[in-house]
Amino acid sequence: MKIALIGYGKMGRTIEEIAISRGHEIVLKIDVSNAADLTEENLKKADVAIEFTTPDSAVDNYQLCFAAGVPVVSGTTGWLSRRNEVEEACREKEGCFFYASNFSIGVNLFFELNCKLARMMNAFDQYNVSMTEVHHTHKLDAPSGTAISLAEDIIDEVKRVDSWTIDEPKSTSELSIEAIREGEVPGIHTVKYDSEVDYIEITHSAKSRKGFALGAVLAAEFCQGRKGILSMKNLLNEMA
Repeated sequence: MKIALIGYGKMGRTIEEIAISRGHEIVLKIDVSNAADLTEENLKKADVAIEFTTPDSAVDNYQLCFAAGVPVVSGTTGWLSRRNEVEEACREKEGCFFYASNFSIGVNLFFELNCKLARMMNAFDQYNVSMTEVHHTHKLDAPSGTAISLAEDIIDEVKRVDSWTIDEPKSTSELSIEAIREGEVPGIHTVKYDSEVDYIEITHSAKSRKGFALGAVLAAEFCQGRKGILSMKNLLNEMA
């Protein structure tokens, strides 16, 4: 499989390492130093594009991939206010768009655990739910896309919670997310249910970027021969 890497920072380099180890070829590498090389013509040399950039550039990158007829796998967060626009463009071009706020297999299993626990805790209103996420200082968005995904799943399942905030919560109906940026932490997410007598806590802690990178390469492999909007649930169902 021929892969275009849009975004060639630490994550891009880790994806490259894993992709090559799985027998794939990197035919295009785009970073800030050669952004002008990101063209339809160059993208058409690839079977799939893997995009890890910034919220400001992500949507334009997706549109270019759709125009080139190249499936795109993206882990860029912070652009979701334009999600409907992106998905509509993908369908119009009969493209393939695989987005995940987190490509780690472990994190996506954690998403399932979070949903199951939230369904159980819905009946016990003595517990207030909150979340903490810790990432490296280079991460641009806060809270993380993973934290937002976790929060949205909790809101869907715990009826006494109707929103999330990174500020001081005004009521128990707001889920407080504390976003911490320090060092080179790949990512730690903790969901806590706290009562007067005890608390229940679940945590996922990434040891390195390799888990995210492997998931992105698996997603790129999964896109081959497929069209439409895809997610990690589609991939995990295939793997199960």
